[in-house]
Amino acid sequence: MNREVLKNYVLKLVPISTEKAHLIAEGFDNFNLSKNTVLINENKITKETYFLESGIIRSFTYNNKGEEVTTNIYSAPCFVNDFLSFFKQQPTSEAFQTLTDCKIWKMDYEKVQIYFHTYPEFREFGRMMLVTNYSNLHERMLGMIKDTAETRYLNLMKKHPHVFQNVPLKIIASYLGVTDTSLSRIRKDVTLK
Repeated sequence: MNREVLKNYVLKLVPISTEKAHLIAEGFDNFNLSKNTVLINENKITKETYFLESGIIRSFTYNNKGEEVTTNIYSAPCFVNDFLSFFKQQPTSEAFQTLTDCKIWKMDYEKVQIYFHTYPEFREFGRMMLVTNYSNLHERMLGMIKDTAETRYLNLMKKHPHVFQNVPLKIIASYLGVTDTSLSRIRKDVTLK
C-alpha cells in the first residue's frame, strides 16, 4: 500500500500544505479486497468512507424487473462511497462491489467528524469532494439524457480506457444504459471508423 497516492490526491484536490495533506492521509487505514467482493451492501448505513488506491469498483442496484443496473464505475485513484448514506447516516440505495483486486484506504464516520471540527483544511477537502462528486453525477445524468450511446461509449474509452480491459462487457453495457447486443454493435462501428 502506498499512502503517497492518497496524499497526492488530496494535494491535487485542494490547495493545502504537504504537511496538512500528510496529516489527512495519516488518518486513513488500509486494507485489500479481492475481486468480486461487496464493499458496501445495499440498504446498510455506510460507517466508513473509502479511498481507492488501485483497482476498479462498481455501484449497482436493481430495476423494477429485478435486473442489475450498474450506476457507476470507480477507477483508482478516487473516493468511493454513498456519500448521502455516509453523511446522513441513512441506508444506502446501492451496493458497491470490487471488479478487480483493490487496495483501499478507509476512515470511519467518527474520525471524519473529528477531522472536520479540528482541521479547516479537511473541511475544505470534504467540500471539494462533495462538489466533485456532484459534478460527476450531474455530468453522467446529462450524458444519459443528451448523448448517444456511442458518445457515452467514446467518453468512457477516453476517460478510463483500462476499464475495457478489466470490466465485463455486460457491466459496461449496463453502465452505458445499453444492451449487450447494442454495445457489441457500437464497438464494431467505432472500430470500423
